[in-house]
Amino acid sequence: MSELSHGRALAWLAEQAPDAEALVFGERRCSRGELDRRTNRLARAYARLGVTAGDLVTVALPNGVEFLEACMAAWKLGATPNPVSARLPESERRAIVDLAKPGLLVGGEPGSYDDHTCVPAGFEPNEEDGDAPLPDVVSEYVRAMTSGGSTGRPKLIVERTRALCDPEKAESGMRAGGTTLTPGPLYHAGPFMTTWQQILCGGRTILMERFDAEAALAAIERERVSWVLFVPTMMQRIWRLPEAVRDRFDLSSLERIMCTGAPSPEWLKRAWIGWLGPERIWEAYGGSERIAGCMISGVEWLEHQGSVGKPPPSRRFEARRGDGSRCEPGEVGELWMLPESGQGSTYFYVGAEPKADESGWETVGDMGHFDADGYLYLADRKTDMIVTGGANVFPAEVEAALDAHPAVRSSAVIGMPDEDLGQRIHAIVDTADAVLSETEMREHLADRLVLYKIPRTFEWVGEPLRDDAGKVRRSALREARLA
Repeated sequence: MSELSHGRALAWLAEQAPDAEALVFGERRCSRGELDRRTNRLARAYARLGVTAGDLVTVALPNGVEFLEACMAAWKLGATPNPVSARLPESERRAIVDLAKPGLLVGGEPGSYDDHTCVPAGFEPNEEDGDAPLPDVVSEYVRAMTSGGSTGRPKLIVERTRALCDPEKAESGMRAGGTTLTPGPLYHAGPFMTTWQQILCGGRTILMERFDAEAALAAIERERVSWVLFVPTMMQRIWRLPEAVRDRFDLSSLERIMCTGAPSPEWLKRAWIGWLGPERIWEAYGGSERIAGCMISGVEWLEHQGSVGKPPPSRRFEARRGDGSRCEPGEVGELWMLPESGQGSTYFYVGAEPKADESGWETVGDMGHFDADGYLYLADRKTDMIVTGGANVFPAEVEAALDAHPAVRSSAVIGMPDEDLGQRIHAIVDTADAVLSETEMREHLADRLVLYKIPRTFEWVGEPLRDDAGKVRRSALREARLA
């Protein structure tokens, strides 16, 4: 079948099997037909409020059916969804709205954002907003994700892809008609994209309000989930469950577990491969900009342990030194990328400028190296790198070693000013209710890190340091401690 607009694809699927489930959220089970009819009504309501083709529709709602209905209603009008966290501080949300200038903010109180039209959470169309099909229209840009809030300067990443799909063709290793579990927040690109990829190829998505390790395993068993996207934090929390709890669930329906969002610690990847087999464990790397990316299966990973894959020839990738010269195999540098269709062909920013050279190669600040076979190994963000005593230390490596301790739930490593070393490595360690001594932790790290990478100071906390998308705001943690 040729590609259809997202709105028409949903309508076609509803015509084929109107009662087939498209979405499960808690106790609610939403059929294709119901989702199609409700979003027709919602699109008419949005149009009545002034939304037109080409507008952004900022969606500030928690995970739920309402979030997905708002996005589909936007597509049915030729508009572009702009998902944001419903829990953003008011100053950050206002900054995003000022940037996006949306035709509508969904999840905001009317009158609270100057002249921007808002509808609150729980908004329902009027009786006169009928559910008959709307004129077919294609959104020029499929989504506008948000990034950069940790710096206080948010930006929009608008993908230069039209909202088109083939409803008979699965993507990302999914199966047409399969079942995907979405445990992460929909305002992040990975969960957002994969949720819709499964629904729009005739499958269904099991959406969690927020991640819970045991509940995720229960959902996989209950709903016979075939595909799931986890971030390393989620995989670690599942692995930390007692073995008897993990083994209680039937996970035989799983065909692929995709890990993305942050570098996956090698110890964690080995644990999951040993548990569920290498054929089912996959990892992907690539930013919301979609400039370049790569993917690796567990089978291939065992031959290139620690790698996130070998970029395809169509996506040019290289690691560079600070002077712009290309790194040798094994040498860590800043990652630069160029898509096959040239600079600016995959996205554009609102509120920021890309970091690019005169040839159009771009970087998003990630660090890594390639081996002699062309496989990529991630290090960390350039802005997060710690220079201590003249040596470069990547926080992700130290955090992976910390997290390998069974009493550690999450960790964050930051550089703090030091008169002697320039920066000292400071570890913030979340042990929940466990009691862990500094001596015990140092002994644990001594088997995993060279001496200069072991933190000089430790701080013990009892709350998770990463959100449900596996993200940690190291800059905010550092600023709070400097203050």
